[in-house]
Amino acid sequence: MTSLPSIDDEQYQNHILRGVSRTFALTIPQLPEALRRVIGNAYLLCRITDTIEDDNALTSEQTRQLSQIFSEVVCGNTSAEEFADMLYPLLSDHTIPAEHDLIKNTPAVIRITHSFNSAQRHALERCVRIMGQGMSDYQETESLQGLKDLSSMNQYCYYVAGVVGEMLTELFCDYSQEINHHKSTLMKLSVSFGQGLQMTNILKDIWDDHKRGACWLPQDIFLKNGFDLSDLQPGNTDIRFQAGLAELLGVAKGHLQDALVYTSMIPSQEKGIRRFCLWAIGMAILTLDKINQHLDFSESTQVKISRRSVKATIVTTSLLASQDWALNLLFKLTSRNLPDADIHKGIYLNDQIKDQ
Repeated sequence: MTSLPSIDDEQYQNHILRGVSRTFALTIPQLPEALRRVIGNAYLLCRITDTIEDDNALTSEQTRQLSQIFSEVVCGNTSAEEFADMLYPLLSDHTIPAEHDLIKNTPAVIRITHSFNSAQRHALERCVRIMGQGMSDYQETESLQGLKDLSSMNQYCYYVAGVVGEMLTELFCDYSQEINHHKSTLMKLSVSFGQGLQMTNILKDIWDDHKRGACWLPQDIFLKNGFDLSDLQPGNTDIRFQAGLAELLGVAKGHLQDALVYTSMIPSQEKGIRRFCLWAIGMAILTLDKINQHLDFSESTQVKISRRSVKATIVTTSLLASQDWALNLLFKLTSRNLPDADIHKGIYLNDQIKDQ
């Protein structure tokens, strides 16, 4: 049985959050105090899962095995110390120092995990299990050929981000009866919210992923525009490729529109939760707009939004956090140059996957 978390564990969680994610270190403190601790912990659990999947020194078999073991650690069935002792020596220089430190200190993170109520623990356990299984499946098919179609991309985004959206929704519903009243609608929208953010990352990181031998773009969208992803090279000026890219920008925009609907369903007095959502949506829309202006970009730094843009997003959305009409107007203005796409054709995954 895991011992109770100590003050040192809590301090470590707050410290390492800043080391592994500047964005979440910024947004999590906006949340109500009752949610900060559990969502900060949830992010670290996802980051550990992500570290297992991303370290290229691990074989596919090791990745799958370690993901399964970590899922058992989160559930309280396996020792966090044994897991850390097993994974830490296997990590390569590909994994950043802060993530090395996080893996080494997995027991501190898990002690906090095991202090949550049963609803919170169930949400975290489910997320880690589905994410680990799904990411392992996709890692085994990773190549420069891209994914088969948009449906495959939807499923990949679900495993990487949609399931995180569901977990956050579970935590929000556990925190507030008013939010829980809209749970079924919020759960559906949360998958779309996650997909919008993940597609933004995929589009921004096309060339970083390409360098390491991966492509998460859907073949069917590009073949429809007359381009084969096998021919993809950095700085591609082929208008057929750019047409496919533009189409995906429209799909991502549609999902972020759902994210705004999701945020508008959070009670207006819950400004902290709204800010948490709005900052992510705002930065994603600005990133998509920058990609749209530079469809021939060849590295992610060229489409990275400026610090000034980040600050402007934070200030503007914070001021308007409780004003739905103003947020809708702001979304229309900032996304006006992006293509449109109908995303509500078979966007949600089948119940068999969703009910795991």
